[in-house]
Amino acid sequence: MSEVAGRRRVPVWLGIGAVVLAAVGGGGTWLFRDELFHPFGDARACAGSDLRLPHTIDAGGATLPADATDIHYLTRNGSVEVTFLSRGIPDYLHRAGILPEGKDLFDQKYGTKGEAGDPEVALPDGLCGTSLRIPVWEYHSTAANGTRVDVTVERSTLFRSALRSPARAVVTFTS
Repeated sequence: MSEVAGRRRVPVWLGIGAVVLAAVGGGGTWLFRDELFHPFGDARACAGSDLRLPHTIDAGGATLPADATDIHYLTRNGSVEVTFLSRGIPDYLHRAGILPEGKDLFDQKYGTKGEAGDPEVALPDGLCGTSLRIPVWEYHSTAANGTRVDVTVERSTLFRSALRSPARAVVTFTS
């Protein structure tokens, strides 16, 4: 009797089943990758966030503009940083009370010119997403409830009295 006769053969159906399970598991991981690899299963949340924000984000006293895209946020120790792209940032600034109605977008009473330098302004540490392009304008405000709100937004390179369209903004506040 040979040694081959003493070995047991693995049934073919067991091998096919293992391949099918691996394919389904890999496909499921790919399909749900955003939920598996982002905090809270929220693709907008950056790594290190300790609090999930609701679907409609209230950033510094007003909801983000309806057309906001490429939204990312970082929550850490009661502080919230949100970045987004929108054409409705002037309206957001008015609704949040950061810039009073009728005031010029670049009124130095409410904001300051951002620092010049590299063609991009880095996002705050830990906040994921796309960097802002210079020039930028920085708004600093205190809400009626005492919350400090800072907004950095991209200015137009063509028109001195306008924002980019759409413009990227970073809003920082405490929750």
